[in-house]
Amino acid sequence: MTSANKTQKKGKSLPPKLIIGLGKFVWTTLWQIMMSQLAPRNQSGEYIRPSSQFRNFVKTGEDSPYQPAAGRYTLYVGLGCPWAHRTLVVRALKGLEDAISVSIVAPSADSGGWVFKNPEEGCQSLAELYALAEPGYSGRSTVPVLWDKETKTIVNNESADIIVMLNSEFNEFALNPRLNLYPEELKPKIDLWNEKIYASVNNGVYRCGFAQTQEAYNKACDELFTTLDEIDSALATSRYLCGDNLTLADARLFTTLFRFDIVYYGLFKCNRRRIQDYENLGAYLRHLYQLKGIASTCDLESIKQDYYGNLFPLNPGGIIPSGPDMSYLWKPSNV
Repeated sequence: MTSANKTQKKGKSLPPKLIIGLGKFVWTTLWQIMMSQLAPRNQSGEYIRPSSQFRNFVKTGEDSPYQPAAGRYTLYVGLGCPWAHRTLVVRALKGLEDAISVSIVAPSADSGGWVFKNPEEGCQSLAELYALAEPGYSGRSTVPVLWDKETKTIVNNESADIIVMLNSEFNEFALNPRLNLYPEELKPKIDLWNEKIYASVNNGVYRCGFAQTQEAYNKACDELFTTLDEIDSALATSRYLCGDNLTLADARLFTTLFRFDIVYYGLFKCNRRRIQDYENLGAYLRHLYQLKGIASTCDLESIKQDYYGNLFPLNPGGIIPSGPDMSYLWKPSNV
């Protein structure tokens, strides 16, 4: 081939502007399709979290099909999931490790769901377990799951309900039965904090990361850091969210704070400030982490793998970051 022909062939290549425009169109279209499955949105592009479907309760009483018992129930959890992590935290605080077993599921990037390392109840995946509990089930198969081994069904898959049950319904089997994380006199304050923190922090980080418009992101990010600033100010004069009492509000906030600098700060674009940079929130996080049994519920590598390795639309290369260094969590909290 002559040099003239080579020059002519090169001249027929697509202009960079066209290539970039085509690439953006294809990727944006695919991203929107994938995000619509990963994160349902409203017309403003705001992420809307679907509601949990199984809302039965373990409780005493002749009319309750789910009686408190040691060895009867299993918690199915994913170590990367903050909602499932709540149940592990309360289970550890109450000392229920011998009474309620735990089975760990892992996310599958290929199937887009949670799978078992070894079959459980004859099931290979959490979706199959949901179908076993309710034949024909077509909703989301999420963790945590409180499973009744006696009736082979799901009692509850809402973390907020499960931690209430763990706190109050299994005291006769708990090593720390006197620890009450939801005392009657503090319920109004706990509920108020839970409502505020759920909307703008627990779910707020997801509203930032899964936002599909700039406006939706800006709104979620503003609300997130406004609430974090408010919490930081409150902790200046309070050991916990509700004074000197450790409560379910702290357990619910902890699992989001622990993940914040690891994944939400970068992957979810919550990068105005790290938790460790807050004077009071940073010390509060260290204090909670150092409570007996809590550190053992925290799996840094699983969290990074679950978020960076499996949220393909947010990290299509699947590259897992080497940091951050979380050793600061063992520094004195002075709380």
